[in-house]
Amino acid sequence: MKKSFVIFSFLWFSVMNLFSQTVTLPADTQVLTLGAVVIKGKPVPYKASTGTQPVWDASGKVIASLFYTYYERTDVKDQTTRPLVISFNGGPGSASVWMHVAYTGPKVLNIDTEGYPVQPYGVQDNPYSILDVADIVFIDPVNTGYSRILDKEVKPSVFFGVNADIKYLAEWINTFVTRKNRWPSPKFLIGESYGTTRVSGLALELQNNQWMYLNGVVLVSPTDLGILRDGPVDAANRLPYFAATAWYHKLLKPEYQQKDLTEFLPEVEKYTIEELLPAMAMGGFLPENKKLEVAKKFSEYSGLRN
Repeated sequence: MKKSFVIFSFLWFSVMNLFSQTVTLPADTQVLTLGAVVIKGKPVPYKASTGTQPVWDASGKVIASLFYTYYERTDVKDQTTRPLVISFNGGPGSASVWMHVAYTGPKVLNIDTEGYPVQPYGVQDNPYSILDVADIVFIDPVNTGYSRILDKEVKPSVFFGVNADIKYLAEWINTFVTRKNRWPSPKFLIGESYGTTRVSGLALELQNNQWMYLNGVVLVSPTDLGILRDGPVDAANRLPYFAATAWYHKLLKPEYQQKDLTEFLPEVEKYTIEELLPAMAMGGFLPENKKLEVAKKFSEYSGLRN
């Protein structure tokens, strides 16, 4: 099963890559469709916008075009209070496809609990999509998905590089938010793997050069590329991840397990910031009784056996 899936995946990506290389989409276009998904037992109607939006140079010339997919809940009366989540995958040569159809989007692939595809192949409703609480735009950077450089005279260094990647994407996001009239909305970035490096840099770039102040940044399976995470801070910040995983697999004590994750996780995060981090920073200066207390709490929150 594993071997056949790997072969299938390789062939599928090869075909899609060949197809994307031979098809050129217009620099600025949009297609709208309507849909609905059931999240937490309630129907959520939405509008899906797929298309391309240009990247311009300093003179106003179109030099590239980025493909995106944008989901908006349609039964919301006041969009100014509704969050907008701006989503990237990693790579850095990856489109936003896996965040889209395997994580936060309204549809996910038909897969089993181990992540393998099941028949009939295709997609199904995602009951864990965040579309009930936030609109989402999935963005494909240059040379991923259907996003391409259109001006062959432009140097690759304009797009490829940690800082170059951040600069042109910040400008693109500014244009997108302006076009969609989402400046009043709370805005969040979410990135996966190398996308965590990207959105960390984008948060600063958007603030400093685009006057866009974000309400939050979400890091999914963070990478060490460009982000220094070391020492007690790195170790302590893992506890909320461990706690969420233990809650999902029902490995916690009944007093924690019976809580909803949205109630339990803030409790763990508060403990991590206010007690675990200071304790780990003290290291060998921490009294023995306090070490035992911290170890016990850590094991309880992470689902480890005492």
